[in-house]
Amino acid sequence: MAKGLIDIILDRIFDANWVGRRGEKLTERELNFVRLFGRKGKILRNIYVPKDNGETSEIDVVFITQKGIFVIESKNYSGWIFGNEKSSYWTAMLPNKEKNQFYNPIKQNRTHMKWLGLYLQDEIPLFSLIVFSERCELKKISLDSADARVIKRDGLYATVCSIWENAEDVLSNERVDEIYNRLKILTNVDAATREAHIANINIKYKKTIPAPSITDESKPETNKSQDIVLCPKCGGQLILKTAKRGANAGNQFYGCSNFPKCKYVQKFDNQ
Repeated sequence: MAKGLIDIILDRIFDANWVGRRGEKLTERELNFVRLFGRKGKILRNIYVPKDNGETSEIDVVFITQKGIFVIESKNYSGWIFGNEKSSYWTAMLPNKEKNQFYNPIKQNRTHMKWLGLYLQDEIPLFSLIVFSERCELKKISLDSADARVIKRDGLYATVCSIWENAEDVLSNERVDEIYNRLKILTNVDAATREAHIANINIKYKKTIPAPSITDESKPETNKSQDIVLCPKCGGQLILKTAKRGANAGNQFYGCSNFPKCKYVQKFDNQ
């Protein structure tokens, strides 16, 4: 699905981190429509849940309700999205055929929910929602279980309402407020905590994986691999490139896959 004019303008003006935060804000807006029509709850964004090793697990958006907690992983990609629930990485393909890989958001959100449950120390129902931008098309998404929903943002209202109608009330209004106050504290983190979080992700997911075939995600192409390294500035993928002009023409460097929205570069050491 092609980008709209406003999206193109914003992508040129702001970096990828801002674009991602904007996607989370739009997701929050959709949840406000849910609340407007009687399904009350509390919304929080960018929660840094502590892990037992001193690191953090960042949750994009939560909707705390009497039914439980909707844990939302927001993805603001455009283009075609290919993914398999069991794969480690999914693929986004742009209209120019450029392919970018990102960590499986279902697995990512399960990790978020694991640490959230341990932090709250309570048997609270957690509903996993993977919410993509309306700018993309979910071309081929393969799911084997029913514990996660993969949708576009314009389907969030209907999805939450569907889960709501089939779930029992388990939390009182007082308990919702208590959980909200506990989690709100985790949104007030300094820049050092955010930078450490990105650095830890970079270390965790720096590994060689097979490059998947865009026509069949379940059958990786053979004899092809790439080193997945995340940008410490925006979380995108660092790609090995060659300078074509200027004083460094011919030299290789790592550039962010979100360029020109993110202009982070890293020196390539071929020693």
